[in-house]
Amino acid sequence: MQISLVVNNKLESVDVEPRTLLVDLLREKLGLTGTHVGCDTSQCGACTVHLNSEAIKSCTILAAQAADQKITTIEGVANQDGSLHPIQESFRNNHGLQCGFCTPGMIMTSLKIIEKYKEKKVNEEIIRHELEGNFCRCTGYQSIVDSISDYLENSSEKL
Repeated sequence: MQISLVVNNKLESVDVEPRTLLVDLLREKLGLTGTHVGCDTSQCGACTVHLNSEAIKSCTILAAQAADQKITTIEGVANQDGSLHPIQESFRNNHGLQCGFCTPGMIMTSLKIIEKYKEKKVNEEIIRHELEGNFCRCTGYQSIVDSISDYLENSSEKL
C-alpha cells in the first residue's frame, strides 16, 4: 500500500506492507537511522519520535497508522543551518550521552518535557518521572537529568 506522511517537514510517499512498523519505515525506507530499535517490546524508548507533536514509541505503531500525519525524528531536531538544537547542546555540555544509543529517544522525550515544564519550576524527581519509559544502560541517568535541568534553568529559548 502507498502512504504519504510529512517527515521532518518533508512530504514523503512510500510503498509499505500493512504490517510495517513506523520505526522500520523511518529506518529502512527513508534512511533515518537516528531512530533506534532497542528492544522490540516498546520498553526502552530508543525509537521515540514525535507524531503530530506527541512523543511516541515508533515501534508501537504501524506505518499505515501514521499516514497523513506529521512525524519529527531526531534528524529533524537540529536547526535549519545544521547547528545543534539547544537541548542537544545541553546534552553535549553536560555529558548526557555515553554510547549514544539511547540519546535520540532521550532527546525526543526531553523536548516534550521542556515543552511541558518550560514555564514551571522542576526538580530532579519530576524529570526522572517524565523520563520513565526511556532506558539508558550507560550513564545512570544523572547526566541526562542534569542536561534537561540545565536547559530548563538556563535557556531563554521558547519552544
